[in-house]
Amino acid sequence: MILNLARRAHNHNWALDPIVRSLLDTDFYKLLMLQYIWKHFRDVQVTFSVVNRKPAVRLAEQIDIEQLRSQLDHVRGIFEPAFLEWLEHDFRLPDYLLDVVDGQVKLEFAGEWTQVTMWEIYALSILSEMKTRYGLRGLNELELDILYARAKTRLWEKIERMRAIDGLRIADFGTRRRHSFLWQEYVVDAMHSTLGDRFAGTSNTYLAYKHDMEAIGTNAHELPMALAAMANTEEELLQSQYNVLELWQQTYGGALLMLLPDTYGSTQFFRNAPDWVAAWTGLRIDSKDPLIAGEEYIAWLKERGQDPARKRLIASDGLDVDEILTLHQRFHGRVRFSAGWGTLLTNDFRGCHPRREHELEPLGLICKLQTVNGRPAVKLSDNYQKATGPEEELVRYRRVFGVEGVENVPVLV
Repeated sequence: MILNLARRAHNHNWALDPIVRSLLDTDFYKLLMLQYIWKHFRDVQVTFSVVNRKPAVRLAEQIDIEQLRSQLDHVRGIFEPAFLEWLEHDFRLPDYLLDVVDGQVKLEFAGEWTQVTMWEIYALSILSEMKTRYGLRGLNELELDILYARAKTRLWEKIERMRAIDGLRIADFGTRRRHSFLWQEYVVDAMHSTLGDRFAGTSNTYLAYKHDMEAIGTNAHELPMALAAMANTEEELLQSQYNVLELWQQTYGGALLMLLPDTYGSTQFFRNAPDWVAAWTGLRIDSKDPLIAGEEYIAWLKERGQDPARKRLIASDGLDVDEILTLHQRFHGRVRFSAGWGTLLTNDFRGCHPRREHELEPLGLICKLQTVNGRPAVKLSDNYQKATGPEEELVRYRRVFGVEGVENVPVLV
């Protein structure tokens, strides 16, 4: 059955049209990290908060705060006791703090790390789709038909460019900032049916399960940020980025041994890394120019006596088809390259609005770890624009880790 997206968007205004339909409707890496946290840091207390990286968009003026509250409450109540015994008996999404401050949504979560961590993707996908619904308000069914016809045409043009590229590997990483759940499902199904082996799978656990494809994911900045916050000395702080890897490889192996080196700067990570780190399966690039980061990783592997052709390299920051094809051309055959395609796969409605309005352009929302056992959490990144944490802590962390290789680049999403 072909879903009529225009009619479905037009007719969603009943009592509650749930945005998150299952607790599996999240990135696979959140479940992997949840087990890691449950095993090693079950008693740690944390706080997370949502941040709008485009503050010119006054989000609280575009969404109904009471509807947001209803969506958040719905997610807290949809758990089915069928995952693990611990999940069945003990897991609960904790309460949230919701307010409006100067036109922005203030949304925070606090409690045990094992429970708070899961809010990240649910909160972001809810806010993203509520912003979409605001952008669709007032459009009649014909206008919605035009909107989705344009978006489908854009998607098809991207798919056509990739179909003929041998050895290309792409995965959907677009849950958190998607246009809507239904659009992400449409996109994933279209990629799966047209790209064949070139489409590696999706990070969305629910869609992977429903459509019988691979769930893709490993870990995120949250883990090194937490271990760094728990460090008591500057020496422990510097070492914490490798301690997190030691614990990860005690928990997982094989394809899940993927490095994410940029939490405190990739260049210093490679320089200070123990030799055993180079034996890991591969690396995900997040905040550095992927052409530079890929070459840096290959050179480091060679220095450490590793064969780059046996390693995996995943680019995942703000990619679109042009960047993916450029990166594939550069790295194919030298390393096992693949692309994690996020926001501009599942939420590229730029220029598609029938009234030429801009309200459907993707928003740079993030939900980041803020405190760990009462201590501030910090991320430096390979891009000054993506750093998070109190200013005095950013200064301290930069003194410990340095700023070599860090650039100041505008963030698209």
